[in-house]
Amino acid sequence: MGEEGLRKRKGEDKGRGDKQSIQSHEPQTTNLQKQVGLISGICMIVGTIIGSGIFVSPKSVLANVEAVGPCLTVWAACGVLATLGALCYAELGTMITKSGGEYPYLMEAFGPIPAFLFSWTSLLVTKPSSFAIICLSFAEYASTPFYPGCDPPQAVIKCLAAAAIVVITIVNSLSVKLGSYLQNFLTAAKMIIVTIIIVSGIVLLAQGKTENFKDSFKDSKISVSSISLAFYNGLWAYDGWNQLNYITEELQNPYRNLPLSIIIGIPLVTVCYVLINISYFTVMTSTELLQSQAVAVTFGDRVLYPASWIVPLFVAFSTIGSANGTCFTAGRLVYVAGREGHTLKVLSYISVKRLTPAPAIMFYGAIAIIYIIPGDINTLINYFSFAVWIFYGLTVFALIVMRFTRKELERPIRVPIILPVIVTLVSIVLVLAPIISAPELAYLYCILFILSGLIVYALFVHFKFSWAQKISNPITMHLQMLLEVVPPEEVAT
Repeated sequence: MGEEGLRKRKGEDKGRGDKQSIQSHEPQTTNLQKQVGLISGICMIVGTIIGSGIFVSPKSVLANVEAVGPCLTVWAACGVLATLGALCYAELGTMITKSGGEYPYLMEAFGPIPAFLFSWTSLLVTKPSSFAIICLSFAEYASTPFYPGCDPPQAVIKCLAAAAIVVITIVNSLSVKLGSYLQNFLTAAKMIIVTIIIVSGIVLLAQGKTENFKDSFKDSKISVSSISLAFYNGLWAYDGWNQLNYITEELQNPYRNLPLSIIIGIPLVTVCYVLINISYFTVMTSTELLQSQAVAVTFGDRVLYPASWIVPLFVAFSTIGSANGTCFTAGRLVYVAGREGHTLKVLSYISVKRLTPAPAIMFYGAIAIIYIIPGDINTLINYFSFAVWIFYGLTVFALIVMRFTRKELERPIRVPIILPVIVTLVSIVLVLAPIISAPELAYLYCILFILSGLIVYALFVHFKFSWAQKISNPITMHLQMLLEVVPPEEVAT
């Protein structure tokens, strides 16, 4: 009954929809529109990668290697690894042009179970927690100027972070173009602060402030475990290099724009990161950098005074831009998993008027708000990075597997086989190193949570128990009418 009413409403809205947003009647374009061009693609990569990491936590890389030289080397090497990983993803993205990042690749290579475990872990743990951590960083920076000389109250930080999540969720639910334009604006804002820090550093170097770079490898602590942990922290700052693969269906000319965005975007971020670190070391010794609460703010206080207020303002822009990029792309993962029957059906539905995966984005925002409630989220970063690199490694391994099992697939981009082999081996080291060097129960919980997805898969996806359908069908129907969303029934899967 509710379905019929919604069909009528869908018919009424179609007249308007045809005029404003449907450019062609091909199955996929009547669902998610191809509205993301090359510039937006580069901004999505740069804007999502450069978040709070480079401004707040370069000291975690330095703490593991204890010298300037190895620290800068690790930052550059992380950029190379991110570029190699992204090039492997470019082959996957142009070979399987479906949104949803790793999900469709794991589905094609290994079948539904690994794909479900990825979506299970990403939807409930890695993506929303990452969104929450970024928004908490934004809230800290945005509230700090109002509490000079002391830390802002936790209640203020959490309320501000929740407000940021709500605003970003609403923007991305309303319009793909609006979310994309916001991303472009915030990326421009963060490039201003990046430029200010880099130019200040170059000026100071030209003035002869080079004493901190003398004997830069002296007293360094280099071992497999310390370098692995330094990489872990560096790669957290680079996380987001795979974001465009989540929105492949919305890229204009993905065969050209996906690899070009990667080749321009990630090396640009790498150069910025290395130069920003060099700038930090022009005014701070290793010891001072390790003692700083927020490295960028310390840099601003020493170099830009009395205009040092610029730094927290622009870092707030930077973090909100990173959160927006994360929300924009991760909503597509929920949408694709729902389309395959791996989550509630309503999560794969498309807004009739807006042509955005609104239910998926709202679900993602709601889970992220839950993650704001617990106190210390920073201790969970290693735990989530651990989970993420399990699936990054598995996805790049899928590329190697499909070279032999799916030879018939067209590959507009074909990377040398050595690249996915290197990335797979590095990801194995990154997953095993923290377990061997600093074993913690958190890693065991992480593995158990991923494996618990097998029980959920067996009960709700494989056997499809009728009682689960009886509960979910009325919920789906009411949400459909409330949100004015319809199933993407035209898509051939």
